[in-house]
Amino acid sequence: MSDVIQIELSNINKHYGSFHALKDINLSIPKGQFVALVGPSGCGKSTLLRSIAGLESISGGTMSIAGEAVNNLPPRKRDVAMVFQSYALYPHMTVLNNLTYSLRIKGTNIKQANKAAEEIAKTIGLSDLLSRYPRELSGGQRQRVAMGRAIIRDPKAFLFDEPLSNLDASLRVHMRKEIRALHDRLGATSVYVTHDQIEAMTMADHVVVLCEGEIVQQGSPLDLYDTPANKFVAGFIGSPAMNFVEGVIGEDGKSVQLNFVHPQKIALNRKLPVGQKVDVGMRPEHLIISNDAANLSAKIAMTEATGPITYYTTDTTPELTLIQQGRGTVSTGDKIGLKIKPEHIYLFDKDTGLVL
Repeated sequence: MSDVIQIELSNINKHYGSFHALKDINLSIPKGQFVALVGPSGCGKSTLLRSIAGLESISGGTMSIAGEAVNNLPPRKRDVAMVFQSYALYPHMTVLNNLTYSLRIKGTNIKQANKAAEEIAKTIGLSDLLSRYPRELSGGQRQRVAMGRAIIRDPKAFLFDEPLSNLDASLRVHMRKEIRALHDRLGATSVYVTHDQIEAMTMADHVVVLCEGEIVQQGSPLDLYDTPANKFVAGFIGSPAMNFVEGVIGEDGKSVQLNFVHPQKIALNRKLPVGQKVDVGMRPEHLIISNDAANLSAKIAMTEATGPITYYTTDTTPELTLIQQGRGTVSTGDKIGLKIKPEHIYLFDKDTGLVL
């Protein structure tokens, strides 16, 4: 990955009438980096990607690609390649003709275009399928064709708009490995939109979390997981999601009183203002089943055994999710104690949601 900035977004804003879809977006993407844009539906991630592609006009700010301002450039002159969720293949063309289409309309010699397509087909495992039509391909093969059509253009950046959401679960896992491997082989700059935070964490070098048109936090996947800036990021990054329980800082300033089943106190490894209202965050993997000096007590409402991991849900308000590696040691209906280390407790201001 280079220190050269390939995509630079400065104070990008987008309005749809009175609706403010993108709010002062600032983002620098180095050449060769794989960046994922994540967030819930309606957060602005696809709007931002389409704005980079030139498919949406921005209302304010400056956008540069490879050092060139592109605010007023049409999509065809931005030299980026977009891979869509719907594949967007030409159904009446063979795989070969789909791959070579962009070169042929630029006037590239047919022989040269076909040679380039054959080289790309080797890279993405389509050499035996060049004479087939899209209707004769599986979903994963169609997605490879869509990627190949983008790769053959040798663009300044690849833009992926939820490309795997139409595939089944096992194929999604396989294809995300393929996309990441292709990115590394090509030394490409990639911007990838997804609502699936597992995709973002396993594929990206840098994750950008959006909410209501704003970047709420960005960083490496594990930085976001370990040090979320606020309750929203803490709840969004991680699967199963972080548990939250309301609480109040105790009279000693070094403990938190939880509003859980009956008031239960947990020691903290920090000092906070007495009486401060907080949301207490606890990741499922940090809750340990133990009746020895337990911090919490609960009853198991549901057990989900997958073989390597067992998931539990408690019969409480709010309910807690916890996990055990391997086969479970308790069953639905059992009363259990739970321990958690002070350093694994996240505290968020009740009013602002910011981490404390």
